[in-house]
Amino acid sequence: MTAPVAVIGPTASGKSALALDLAERLSGEIVNVDAMAQYRGMDIGTAKPPVDARRGITHHLFDVLDVTETSTVAGYKQAATAVIDRLLAAGRTPVIVGGSMMYVQGLLDDWAFPATDPLVRARYEERLAQIGARALHADLAAVDPAAADTIGDSDGRRIVRALEVVEITGQPFAASAPTIGEPRWGTTILAIDRDRAELDGRVVARTSQMFADGFVDEVVALCDQGLREGRTASQAIGYAQVLAYLDGEYDIETAQERTYIGTRQYVRRQRSWFRRDHRAVWLDAASPTLLDEALTVVERVTSEP
Repeated sequence: MTAPVAVIGPTASGKSALALDLAERLSGEIVNVDAMAQYRGMDIGTAKPPVDARRGITHHLFDVLDVTETSTVAGYKQAATAVIDRLLAAGRTPVIVGGSMMYVQGLLDDWAFPATDPLVRARYEERLAQIGARALHADLAAVDPAAADTIGDSDGRRIVRALEVVEITGQPFAASAPTIGEPRWGTTILAIDRDRAELDGRVVARTSQMFADGFVDEVVALCDQGLREGRTASQAIGYAQVLAYLDGEYDIETAQERTYIGTRQYVRRQRSWFRRDHRAVWLDAASPTLLDEALTVVERVTSEP
């Protein structure tokens, strides 16, 4: 077995655990497809698997960026493609795991990215600084409602990029998205989910545990490494809310509540995005036979002509 397996789905559904189980059974290695897990030091807030919990399995594309660096789908795709090609050549099974929607599709559909225009981008970035992400999101909704539906109103970087693409191409942002066809490398796409109420409960529990485990201290330490200057890292769910708390905008209880709300909203967008992918085989993450079900799907897909 060398064709990749991708484990995707909403935050807190249990992707990492299933990916580890699959990597053990398939002689595989883990390839991260979570944008924020690429950052060194962003451990608690991203629920990054601790090294001592990785069962000796090699993990790729974790801790590869400083918080001052900007993460892009194009940059990730280039790095991940090189890792996956190398693993396949060595007869190892890449187990791709994460929930960053555009990163998943950009990688598996070999997305060719629209050009960028520094002047156009600078103009939208200046407007972002002047009016804030929520107001700029309203601008996006006026010219491309579909893009606004899939991009959160606090995600300033992606709002700017969508507006840039719309202006440069004269087409909706989605028009630049990849067509869903045969996934690269013959990848089996497993999508896992849970009952909505159960998953909401897991998000609450994860958020509470993050703050109990020293999340605020992690953010403070990252500020010394330039977190505030990082265009991508500083906007991550949880990190942005703790930075606002540190700046005195609200108390710690509000920061925790807003982190939960932001995560829950992100889960809704993940569900909507991934459900559009007809290639994904959906599994109940709460099933006691989840691993066996996943292996059955992998065997079936890889045996198809």
